[in-house]
Amino acid sequence: MGLVRLRIREFADEKGWTLKEVSDRSGIVYSTLRAYARSPGMASIDFTAIQKLARTFDVMIEDLVEVVEE
Repeated sequence: MGLVRLRIREFADEKGWTLKEVSDRSGIVYSTLRAYARSPGMASIDFTAIQKLARTFDVMIEDLVEVVEE
């Protein structure tokens, strides 16, 4: 099983948003979003959260998700 990382901090920085603002805009609980942003690689992620983040940042899911280990 591979590990993935969400590029939350990169997209938040581009928009000039804090993680709290991303949480408010996306509807994802702040503690969950912070855990996703801090993790160097995760084996599982809530797909609904990925969809919400992609919509919030106005990017494709493929741009948001980075495979760090296969």
